[in-house]
Amino acid sequence: MIKQIQTSNAETHPNSKEIRVLKEYFPSCFSKDGSFDFLHFKSLLKDKVDIQNEGYELNFLGKSYAKLLVSLDTETIIVPDIEHNSKQENVKSENIYISGDNLDGLKHLLKSYSGQVKCIYIDPPYNTGKDDFAYNDNFRFTAEELVSRLSIGEDEATRVLEMTQIGSSSHSAWLMFMYPRLVLARDLLTKDGVIFISIDDNEQANLKLLCDTVFGEENMISQFPRITKRGGKSSDVIALNNDYVLAYSKTSNPLLFSNLHTDPGFKFQDEYYEERGLYKLNQTLDYDSLQYSKSLDYPIAIEGETLYPGGDKEAYDIRQSGIHDRADWAWRWGKKKYNFGIENGFVVLKRSKNGCRIYTKTYQKASIEENENGYYIDYDDRTKALSTLEFTSNIYSNDNATKDINRSIGKNMFDYSKPISLIDMILSISTDQNDIVLDFFSGSATTAEAVMWHNLYNTTKNLRYILVQLPELVKENTSASKLYTTIDDIGRQRIVMSACEVRENSPKDTDLGFKHYTLRDISDTALNRITEFNPDEKLIFQNIYEEFGIETILSTWMVNDGYGFTAQPLELDLDGYKAWYYKKHLYLIEPGLTEESTCRLFEKYSEEGHFTPENIVMFGYSFSMTEFNMIKLNMKSLRDGNLKTNLDIRY
Repeated sequence: MIKQIQTSNAETHPNSKEIRVLKEYFPSCFSKDGSFDFLHFKSLLKDKVDIQNEGYELNFLGKSYAKLLVSLDTETIIVPDIEHNSKQENVKSENIYISGDNLDGLKHLLKSYSGQVKCIYIDPPYNTGKDDFAYNDNFRFTAEELVSRLSIGEDEATRVLEMTQIGSSSHSAWLMFMYPRLVLARDLLTKDGVIFISIDDNEQANLKLLCDTVFGEENMISQFPRITKRGGKSSDVIALNNDYVLAYSKTSNPLLFSNLHTDPGFKFQDEYYEERGLYKLNQTLDYDSLQYSKSLDYPIAIEGETLYPGGDKEAYDIRQSGIHDRADWAWRWGKKKYNFGIENGFVVLKRSKNGCRIYTKTYQKASIEENENGYYIDYDDRTKALSTLEFTSNIYSNDNATKDINRSIGKNMFDYSKPISLIDMILSISTDQNDIVLDFFSGSATTAEAVMWHNLYNTTKNLRYILVQLPELVKENTSASKLYTTIDDIGRQRIVMSACEVRENSPKDTDLGFKHYTLRDISDTALNRITEFNPDEKLIFQNIYEEFGIETILSTWMVNDGYGFTAQPLELDLDGYKAWYYKKHLYLIEPGLTEESTCRLFEKYSEEGHFTPENIVMFGYSFSMTEFNMIKLNMKSLRDGNLKTNLDIRY
């Protein structure tokens, strides 16, 4: 486990990731001694790619260090929150909340979710030069180690270390912080996946160049300005009332961009008129008209929950309700159009404790039109291209974000969150049905709440979310510090409280729970014992597994083996010895494996046709050489019977 990762990391260099890709797809370009034949590589591409000898790229102090961080594996372990995850609403949940450094979180996620995330939204630190950003990655390298690994001078190595250890807020520090995270995020996206990034003027230009480097300039979708507040000024001259949302795709697949055409209001589905597409509701009273029209002032026939065109039913006058008490209001539609609309499903009645409201439906693919013969239904797709000014509406401002926070967890609990409406719009234009949504700068967990409400109002969708948040301490002497210790505490509590509100409004069985995990560095005690351990010696440290905990070892292994954070392994009883089985893997962690237990294990192979794990994984610190040999000897009999089974001993 950790020991193998540490050994691998010690041999990792900044371009290790790129070299692995080249070896996988262009093996003919490597000679026996490992050297790369660049001329041969160019010859393979020359007919398809215009190879240039000159160009430009984004360079910054620490770029080679940032590339090294991409290639290093995480040495953290995954600790499940057993009490939380065992609750009824969370046991079967497919939503995930990870407390830990998002660089480690992304590396764990890649082992199970590579190419599976449809939409990423992040709101990284804006680096205003204050205390809202300070570089916080520290991998304990020395200057001498960086000189050797990165092939840089000692002065540059020292400056890089200063940025990671002192807490620099320079542009280079910010880029060094963001680069590895964006590279890893790209690998998580599906082929038609999209990433949206909030940013302000302090790093907007640098982020654009960085994303061009990571995702490719041709994969930029747009840079959307977003209104942050309506008025006020934050400098002597200019009122800074906007920031930006940068959007990039994984690939330049044209099918992706055809999905980026919508209106967030189209979120209702009519089971009787599926051919009309989704619809949105429109208020039918004309609040804005400057001139009263008698032809648009007429009563509507209503009985119970049903509307009638004309007839002898009870007439509903728009001035009868306390909501509609102005005498100069009128309907937007004339009586003939209204009658046609009610007969053809374009009008709907909504009752509340305050009275009635009548709405018309605007469908994506159908509308009421008029010709010389009267009204008719015209079928034509009316979805429109998304405007680059979409987020300049005040519904996406920070004022609404504050209202969201106040409603869900209380006043003054979190600064600088984004509104639910912003995330909802992003989900509307980039997701479909059972997609996974990732936010690895989770903050107050707006993304999780937005996903819950989005699933509620979009009946065809069942989105799942993955959130990652550093357990950063809440600022002292604030309202939040009286209730919470860390930022991730606030986020998880918001999810729980918001889920209660969504559940009250949900007519369907919706996944409103989440699994919680914490990423933890191993203790110095465990690290020393692992370093000192020698499997060839007779004396073994049989309780090293207790340093981690069985659940932690199992969770870390299963994510590493591609099963994700929500898989539930089957617990097996092998003649008194406890093992865990999931799909292709059988996990042996605890010490105390007896000869009888081993015999029972291999009897299951022969007796139970569905029991066919291809990998037997053993926690190396828990077993003696005799026990390893017992397993190996029995595995030979399986291979003789044409069963492919591998032994994987992990340290």
